[in-house]
Amino acid sequence: MDDLLNSLVNKGLRGETPTRDEALAVLRTTDDDLLDVVAAAGKVRRRWFGKRVKLNYLVNLKSGLCPEDCSYCSQRLGSEAGILKYTWLKPEEAAEAAEAGVQGGAKRVCVVASGRGPTDRDIDRVSRTIGAIKERNEGVEVCACLGLLSDGQAERLRQAGADAYNHNLNTSESTYADICTTHTYEDRVETVKQARGAGLSPCSGLIAGMGETDENLVEVAFSLRGLDADSVPVNFLLPFEGTPLAEEWNLTPQRALRILAMVRFVCPDVEVRLAAGREVHLRSLQPLALHLANSLFLGDYLTSEGQAGKADLEMIADSGFEVEGAETTTLPEHRREESGSAPHERVAVRLRGTGTELPPNA
Repeated sequence: MDDLLNSLVNKGLRGETPTRDEALAVLRTTDDDLLDVVAAAGKVRRRWFGKRVKLNYLVNLKSGLCPEDCSYCSQRLGSEAGILKYTWLKPEEAAEAAEAGVQGGAKRVCVVASGRGPTDRDIDRVSRTIGAIKERNEGVEVCACLGLLSDGQAERLRQAGADAYNHNLNTSESTYADICTTHTYEDRVETVKQARGAGLSPCSGLIAGMGETDENLVEVAFSLRGLDADSVPVNFLLPFEGTPLAEEWNLTPQRALRILAMVRFVCPDVEVRLAAGREVHLRSLQPLALHLANSLFLGDYLTSEGQAGKADLEMIADSGFEVEGAETTTLPEHRREESGSAPHERVAVRLRGTGTELPPNA
């Protein structure tokens, strides 16, 4: 165990990727070794992000009535989950909702809309919403999450002032068809690439607890590393009644922490975000997760309630961490934009441990 953790820490401190066998070994450690695993991954987290915790806030622009059949989603085609369903919020309504999160300390607002992907009219609508949010909240980052993108749409969002685009891979390529049949894993990869190519910071993560194997989790983590995502949200399945995965309760708090540690070791220098399901699955061990993730969602999620924002802020302070200010750049220096360039332009970066170099906006 000591040799494994020492190897993982040394690689992580250099920004290098572990081997897949090492990543698998993290998931297969015992509960007796858990605190040692958290301490080791915590060294890597502090190397790149100190004690800072970035706060993010979700604004659900359009809820329910999605034509896609993603098995985990309460908004899926045919879902019987008792969720709120509504069409598009007006830009001023979205800006008002975003302001509540910003006042709570959020430096990034994530605007989300259900559906396969946006129409050009939807892009116009979201562009106006982004403008309204930024006019009302100076300096705030805006991340759009609208589904699969068509040609040119990422560029339009970038021109409207979006800073990032989220589109999760969710699970491994080898198991994707088991959770969704209306689009493919490659469709999702292509959207992340389009976002990055337009100069948007790519945000892409996973959902754990859908019945996947350790190998599946490692596979998707390495895929996210290969995509060079700047932000990696780690979601834990909320098994909504009325969905095909309603009975999938596969996680313990210890298992959730091992998954977070594995993702931190595979993606040592990127923003790892505690996302949906953390309150349900981590429970009283949530504070330990702050030693692994450097980012979290404040408040509620798309169709489920989160922990009260006040409780999140107390947890951060009680655990010895601090909320990241708007004046602080989240990503470490080698991942930041070139000095003097537009906020979303990305310098060429070598993927540590792969020997692969990506050109700017590749």
